Amino acid sequence: MNLIPSHPPRTLCIAPMMDWTDRHCRYFHRLLSKNAFLYTEMVTTGALIHGDHHRFLQYHAAEHPVALQLGGSNPRELAICAKMAEDYGYDEVNLNVGCPSDRVQNGRFGACLMAEPELVAECVAAMAAAVTIPVTVKSRIGIDDKDSYEELVHFVGTVAAAGCRTFIIHARKAWLSGLSPKENREIPPLRYDVVYQLKIDFPHLDIILNGGVTSLAQAEVILQQVDGVMIGREAYQNPFILAEADQRLFADSRASLSRSEAVHALLPYISGQLALGLRLHSVTRHILGLFHEQYGARGWRRYLSEHANKPGADEAVLLQALKFTVPDVY
Repeated sequence: MNLIPSHPPRTLCIAPMMDWTDRHCRYFHRLLSKNAFLYTEMVTTGALIHGDHHRFLQYHAAEHPVALQLGGSNPRELAICAKMAEDYGYDEVNLNVGCPSDRVQNGRFGACLMAEPELVAECVAAMAAAVTIPVTVKSRIGIDDKDSYEELVHFVGTVAAAGCRTFIIHARKAWLSGLSPKENREIPPLRYDVVYQLKIDFPHLDIILNGGVTSLAQAEVILQQVDGVMIGREAYQNPFILAEADQRLFADSRASLSRSEAVHALLPYISGQLALGLRLHSVTRHILGLFHEQYGARGWRRYLSEHANKPGADEAVLLQALKFTVPDVY
């Protein structure tokens, strides 16, 4: 089978994170980086097929390039949802084969699917047949006792044969019993060497490394070995890490925004969302870390946390919170 056409290189991606990377978070991240590839929170096929799919699929045009991450294991249902993603204009649809939570396992999707590479291949083939946008897979390096390199190679090779060209690999195995999702992000050791070896053994595939990336300097080193880097919690808790990403990772000469400029750039978006009935807190909860380790960071967080939920809270709350900080000089 021919490989699925690939989108321009995903040099830097922002990980899909439940309850975090919603459309408001992604819009803010896009202000800081024009080139980073953004991902939605994982959405289950059941939520899209049987629920209010527009609520899950809506996004701002400025978010491009942006991918929809799906959770599911039924090829027909995944194909239906992949077509929804394409119809809504998403640049990619990604299958979650990495989440280790009990709820996900009970639904027979997420990391437990690594034990069924043939089923994952069937899912990818069905999705690819339904759309023209890239279908990608996000996985771990292994699960439980199925963590040998040979088993990982079998998984990647089987799914690649179904047409998947891009694999986002969280460089930790997952324990499906005994560890919480949080512990699965911290306790199993990172094995970057395993992901690097995958790129050597599958040079025709795009291999994106995820897990433990906390700086652009670290990303630059990793990019010497693989095609892309995915940053997760650091990009959320310290979003200003993205401000220099375009210049350092994409050779984009456009000037980056300062922290205060980013706040002012966000105000028109907030105004529009408030007019639609959104509460201010829905946006400001994603920008609490903007002044991470900077003067005034505590005051910024405290003021937003205390005032953004109040009735009638509007853009003025952000401007008042800015008074706790000092002007950026970049």
